[in-house]
Amino acid sequence: MRGRVRFLDTRPLRSSRPFRDLWIGTSASQLGGQIATVAVLAQVWDLTGSPVGTGAIGLATGLPMVLFGLLGGTLADAVDRRAVVRATTAGQLLAAAGLCAQALMDNRNVLLLLALVAMGSACGALGAPARRTFPVRLLPTGQVAAGLALTNVSFQAAMLAGPALAGLVIARWGVSAAYAAQAVAVAVAVLGVVRLPAMRPEGAGRRPERGGWRIVLRRPTLWGSMATDLSATLLAMPIALFPLVNEVRFDGNPQTLGLFLSAVAVGGITAGLLSGTVTRWRRSGLVQLVAAGVWGLALAGFGLAGPLWPALGCLAVAGAADTVSVVTRSALVQLETPDAYRGRVSSVEHVIGVAGPELGNFRGGLLASATSAPFSLVVGGLSATLVVAVVAAANASLRAYRTPSGAAELSVPRAADAAKAAG
Repeated sequence: MRGRVRFLDTRPLRSSRPFRDLWIGTSASQLGGQIATVAVLAQVWDLTGSPVGTGAIGLATGLPMVLFGLLGGTLADAVDRRAVVRATTAGQLLAAAGLCAQALMDNRNVLLLLALVAMGSACGALGAPARRTFPVRLLPTGQVAAGLALTNVSFQAAMLAGPALAGLVIARWGVSAAYAAQAVAVAVAVLGVVRLPAMRPEGAGRRPERGGWRIVLRRPTLWGSMATDLSATLLAMPIALFPLVNEVRFDGNPQTLGLFLSAVAVGGITAGLLSGTVTRWRRSGLVQLVAAGVWGLALAGFGLAGPLWPALGCLAVAGAADTVSVVTRSALVQLETPDAYRGRVSSVEHVIGVAGPELGNFRGGLLASATSAPFSLVVGGLSATLVVAVVAAANASLRAYRTPSGAAELSVPRAADAAKAAG
C-alpha cells in the first residue's frame, strides 16, 4: 500500500458542496480567461499591428495584479471574505460584458480595450487573496492539498484547451464571440460563490497590526516556501526564450513553438492527475524543495537538449515539477498562516506568483540577448537549483515541516448561522 500510486484525489468534490461549487465556478472562469487572453491579443494586434501594442497588454494586466493584490490582502483580513469575492467576481463579469460590447460595436480605440482589460485584472487581483483562503475553510485539513491539486489541474487544462478553443471561436465567429464565452464563464463563477457560507476572518474588525510581508518574514516555513518559489521563477522562467530557441534549433516552425507550451501543460496535467500520492505526503516542505530543484534541472536540460523529443521531455518534467511545487506550497502557506492573517499572507503569495514569472522572463531575455538562449536556460536552471539548495540548507523548519495530521472539522459556520448571514 505504501508504494501504491494514487491518482487525482477527488474527495474534496465529494465531501464539500461549497468547495464543489467553488471549483466548478473557478474552472469555468479560468477557461474563459484563457479564451479572452487570445481574443485581446488578436484584437490589439488588429488595432495596432505593433509588438509595443501587444506588450502593453502585459502592462494593463500586470500592474493592477500587483497593486490591487496587496490591497485585497488587507481587505480579506478585515471583512467577510465571501462578500469580497462576490463583489470582485461581479466586477469581472462587468468587465467581460464590456469587452463583448466594445467588440460588437467595432471599437477602434485600443485604450478603451486596455482599460477594460485592466478593470478585469484589478477585480480579479482584489479578490484573489480572499479566494485563496477558501479551501482551508471549506475542507478538512487532510483534504486541503487535494483541493488545491484539483484547482491546479483545472488551471492546467484551461491553459491547454483555452487557446485552441479561442482560435476556433475567433476564426468562426470573431472576437466578440470569444468575449461572450468569457462572460458566460464568469457568470458561472458568480453562481459558484453565491451559495458559499459567510467566512469572516478571525479577529475581523480589529485594526491590522502587521502587514503580510512582516508576517511572512517572522515565520521560517513561510519565507522559506515563498523564497523557494521566487528563486525557481525569477532565475529559470523559460517562456520568453521559447521563440528564440525555436528559431535557432527548429527553423522557427510555429508548430514546434506550440509544442513547447503544450509540453509544459501536459506535464502539469499529468502530475495533477497523479497528485493523489503527493497530496498524502506529510513532508510537504521537503516535497516543494525537491520539486523546485527538479524544475531548475529540467530547464537546464531543455537548454542542452538538441533533438525535439528530449527537449519536449525536459519541458514536460518541468511542468510536472512546477505543479507539485505549486500545490505543496499553496497548502503549506494556508495551513501555516493563522486565519486572521491569511488574506495578507495570501496577497504576498499572489504578488510573488505574478511578479516572479514576469521578472524571470525579462531576466532570461536580457541574458539571452547578451549571450544565447541555451546559455541563459542552462545558467538560469542551475542557478535556481543552487539557490533552492541554499534555502533548504538554511531553513531547517521548511525541510522538517509536516502537514498537520488528522481531518479537522470544516471551519465554516453552522448551517443556521450561514443561512442567517446569507439572508
